[in-house]
Amino acid sequence: MEDASAGFPKELVSRLLHLHFRDSKTKVSGDALQLTTELLRIFVLEAAVRAVRQAQAEDAARVDVDQLEKVLPQLLLDF
Repeated sequence: MEDASAGFPKELVSRLLHLHFRDSKTKVSGDALQLTTELLRIFVLEAAVRAVRQAQAEDAARVDVDQLEKVLPQLLLDF
């Protein structure tokens, strides 16, 4: 794995959040944005790790969408 500390740009996360707000005047504090960015980073990392473990259990040479689809339901329940 490359740099585990790499994450999503805060500007991207902010734009994604604002796309789903009903009121265009809704604001996100810096702390909330930082927390959401970290949560998203952890979620994606956990999804990748679980998909790798699933691929190893299936003796697959590489991770495919199939493995991600198999681990996604439990991942969503865990988060």
